[in-house]
Amino acid sequence: MARKQPGNSQGLSPAALRAKRARDKAAAMTTKRKKRKAENQRIGQRSDSDLHHTPGGSITRTTTAYNRATHTRGEVG
Repeated sequence: MARKQPGNSQGLSPAALRAKRARDKAAAMTTKRKKRKAENQRIGQRSDSDLHHTPGGSITRTTTAYNRATHTRGEVG
């Protein structure tokens, strides 16, 4: 495993890191993601919450404390 460092916090090998960055960029550039990002900008982000697009198409605002504490809910392996 590669050493963890800024920009490679998962300790990926150089080849795996390049592949992951390519996958992440491809996902971010899809039409669906572009529409969601534009909508979030129109709504406006706040420092105390995160916006989520639900499967039904609505948008919910979740507190950052809840949204980023996934380890307390057993969502992280």
